Amino acid sequence: MKYYSRLSRRHFLGLSTAASLGAIALNACTSQSGTSTPTASPAAEGSGAAASLPISAAEAGGMDALIEAARAEGELSVIALPDTWANYKEMKSSFLQKYPFIRLNDLNPDASSAEELEAIRANKNNRGPQNPDVLDVGFQFGEEAKLEGLLQPYKVATWDSIPDSLKDADGFWYGDYYGVMTFEVNTDIVQTLPEDWADLLRPEYRGQVALAGDPRQSGQAINAVWAAALGNGGSLTNAEPGLEFFKQLNEAGNFLPVIAQPATIAQGETPIALRWDYNALGNRDSTGGNPEIAVVVPKTGLLAGVYVQAISAYAPRPNAARLWMEHLYSDEGQMIWLKGYSRPARFDDLTAKNAVPNDLLSKLPSPELYAQAQFPNGEQIKAASDIITQGWDQVVGADVQ
Repeated sequence: MKYYSRLSRRHFLGLSTAASLGAIALNACTSQSGTSTPTASPAAEGSGAAASLPISAAEAGGMDALIEAARAEGELSVIALPDTWANYKEMKSSFLQKYPFIRLNDLNPDASSAEELEAIRANKNNRGPQNPDVLDVGFQFGEEAKLEGLLQPYKVATWDSIPDSLKDADGFWYGDYYGVMTFEVNTDIVQTLPEDWADLLRPEYRGQVALAGDPRQSGQAINAVWAAALGNGGSLTNAEPGLEFFKQLNEAGNFLPVIAQPATIAQGETPIALRWDYNALGNRDSTGGNPEIAVVVPKTGLLAGVYVQAISAYAPRPNAARLWMEHLYSDEGQMIWLKGYSRPARFDDLTAKNAVPNDLLSKLPSPELYAQAQFPNGEQIKAASDIITQGWDQVVGADVQ
């Protein structure tokens, strides 16, 4: 359950685009023959300094050289990538099918973005499998990690087709996908669907409304509180009504302080869960109708969020990390995210060249629906996150576990 969220700023995809993000760099060393082969960055060697300039696979000898360098490393450590999140199960399996010489270390799938950064800090001098090579974190964490020196730059082959508003100009991080906040409802338990935020206060939903994380550290949960603010008189610059709403929800006995996951939703333990649309839609498909899952987009307070990819400055396996990024941002990788209902960063490019099959497009929520979504910028995200994480205990007082 990816805890710290990832948000952006304006329209993206079929609407317009938003946020800012980035990735990593490919170091090269010149052999006696004059050919370049990718090598570990100074940071990967434990110096704490990221590569000085972002370069591409092409500048380091081409994809063949990158593949051979990754083959020599033989493994890749990812973190906080649940199989049920944004179709990551297929993303990981397709990468391993393409590069069978890589062993994937799937670290702590339910980690938060904050925990991802802490894993880098804690393992920066550790070259073992427990040191994550790559990150998938909330929007504000990309810039935070860059400023702290935790990332190294790299520009994938499809760099130019990633909108400028969705990537760090220096290549330290870039957006991967986005979604909007929805109500995921187990209709075997809930007979009447809530249509908007105010509906969640109805007596019939007593003990049924849950967040998909702890709002003191979980992005998905923080954004649910923020979305509630938008639906209750708040704005992108005023998240406090969200805390007041959850205070009411808690006092009414409707708020359930249990972290919602696919299993708890299916079992009826958390029958109304506030989750990103791609997680909710993916879970709806996976249940096969047992139980029946409804995904409700609230009439108001439609909040969207973008997530960020990056390579650790201390990655023990920097070339495998670069190869992973190339896979994610290839047409194939972007389509895998799209199949999981998350809108990928290169969506506009894919649709412009008619690369998205019509049957896949037809399964996606209406673009008109997303035209209503609000995309916050980095400053707004940080301010709202601070208000919610710091104010939750005092205003709401529910210990979410």
